[in-house]
Amino acid sequence: MSYEVIWEPEALAQAERFAKSDPDGVRQVFTAVDHLARDPRPQGASGSANLLRIHIGVYRVMYEISDHQVRVTVIHLGRVR
Repeated sequence: MSYEVIWEPEALAQAERFAKSDPDGVRQVFTAVDHLARDPRPQGASGSANLLRIHIGVYRVMYEISDHQVRVTVIHLGRVR
C-alpha cells in the first residue's frame, strides 16, 4: 500500500526558506519524505504511533500518519542546532 504525502503550507514554507542556503540538504529531505509513502514508519523514526519524527542530516521532519485515509502529512520541518 502506498500513502499519499501531503505537505502542510507552513512546513513547505520552511523548506523553501532552508533551500535558499542549503538546496542539497533540502533535496535530501524531500527524497526521504517521498520514501515515507512506501514506509511511513521507518526504522529510526521516533514519537508515538501516529505522530513521528525523522532526522535527515541537520533537518528534522515531524509528520502525522493517518492509516484510515492512507496519508502522511508533514507538519513541521526544522533544523537541528
